[in-house]
Amino acid sequence: MKSVSELASQASEIFVLPDAVTRLKACMDDSAASIDDIGEIIAFDPGLTAQLLKVANSALYKFPNKIETISKALQVIGTRAAYDLALAYGISHAFKDVEAKIIDLDRFWEQSVSCGLLAKYLAERKRHKEAERLFVAGLLHNIGELVIVSVYPNEAQRCTAYNARVKPAELQAAICGFTYADLSAALIKEWGIPEAVYKPLETIHNTTEPAEGLDEQLIQLAYVLALDNVNPELYPSYNNLKPHLHEVLGFEHEDLEDALDITNLQCLSVISLFNPGAFMLY
Repeated sequence: MKSVSELASQASEIFVLPDAVTRLKACMDDSAASIDDIGEIIAFDPGLTAQLLKVANSALYKFPNKIETISKALQVIGTRAAYDLALAYGISHAFKDVEAKIIDLDRFWEQSVSCGLLAKYLAERKRHKEAERLFVAGLLHNIGELVIVSVYPNEAQRCTAYNARVKPAELQAAICGFTYADLSAALIKEWGIPEAVYKPLETIHNTTEPAEGLDEQLIQLAYVLALDNVNPELYPSYNNLKPHLHEVLGFEHEDLEDALDITNLQCLSVISLFNPGAFMLY
């Protein structure tokens, strides 16, 4: 099997980001760009326009009035959040043709969305200024799996055989020599996406000791909660939760219960926004 960097380089050519997302990134990097410039790029792509309006009016936000224009959406959720959500849509869309025969894609997206929602919720509880970025990092933590499905289908199938004793990341490391999160981080970096999105993914499974950075702490906790939440037949509640993962953030068990209750209610509607298989429903 190729190395993580080789696979990321190959995957960046197979899975191409929509042009609007690439242009948005360039615009966000330009200090002279205005909110109108960003709105114009989004408006130029009907799919992205429809997606951002759906997101702005979804369970991710609970705005009292319907948001019907991109300019209003940008005012309400902010340009940075809009960029982060456009990024999530663009990357999800890049994987729209991945076959569902090898892995359970519904479970894949449930795990991805659950991790993203938990990361966003927990970030908001910590008054993090860029909670959407944590949502995106959580949502994308496992896209490396879709790369392996496309390039090494047999290995991808073997990696689905995790169980109560062998966790997914342990099995991935044994079969591939790296975890899917390692590959996800490398691919996001290869696309030229800001370090703040992929950096927390590089240590998502290093949970023996408390992580140093807030982003890393939030992503680790969100991942473990999502893993147990999406695989109840394997892992009882909090089965994989080490106490320091929530204690370092100052969260009690009641806070984690609230996080799971609230994000579980959001999960189904948000999956329909980011699972490419659901795009055809609109």
